[in-house]
Amino acid sequence: MDDQEPMTPEGLKALREELQQLKGTERSKISAEIGVALEHGDLKENAEYHAAKEKQGMVEARIKQLEGLTSHAEVIDISKFEESDRVIFGSTITLLDLDSDEENTLRIVGHQEANIKKNTISFRSPIAKSIMGKREGDEVTIITPGGKKMVEIMDVKYIS
Repeated sequence: MDDQEPMTPEGLKALREELQQLKGTERSKISAEIGVALEHGDLKENAEYHAAKEKQGMVEARIKQLEGLTSHAEVIDISKFEESDRVIFGSTITLLDLDSDEENTLRIVGHQEANIKKNTISFRSPIAKSIMGKREGDEVTIITPGGKKMVEIMDVKYIS
C-alpha cells in the first residue's frame, strides 16, 4: 500500500502513548479549562475561553494526525532480521568522517521518529538515502547541510 508509513516498534509505541495521553489527560484538562472560562461570562471578550478553544483545536488536530499515523504504520522490527553488515531501515550505523576523523552513530528510523538530538534520522533524509544498501567498510559521499562529505561506514548493528 502506498499510504503505509514505515516505523520502528519503539516509534509506534511512542505515538500510541502520546495519543492515549492526549485523548485522556489533555482532553479532560481542556474541557475543565473551557468550563471555568465559561463561568466568567461574556464569550466575546473572554480570552481564557478563546485560548482554551484554540488549544482544544490543536489537540484534536494532533489526535487526528496520530490516529492516521498509527493506522497506517508499517512496523519494521529489525530484531527479526538476520544480522548483516548491510545498512537497512532500523539499523544503527557508525560513520567516520574521512576529513575530520570524527565518528557519528545514527539510527535510521521512520519520518515521525527522526530526532537528531537522539541520533535518529529519517529513512527519507539525504544521509540515509546515501547509505541505505551499503555495507561496513564502504566509503560513501553524503550530502549534508554543510556540503558533501566522504564517510566510511564503520559499523552496522541490527538492534532495536
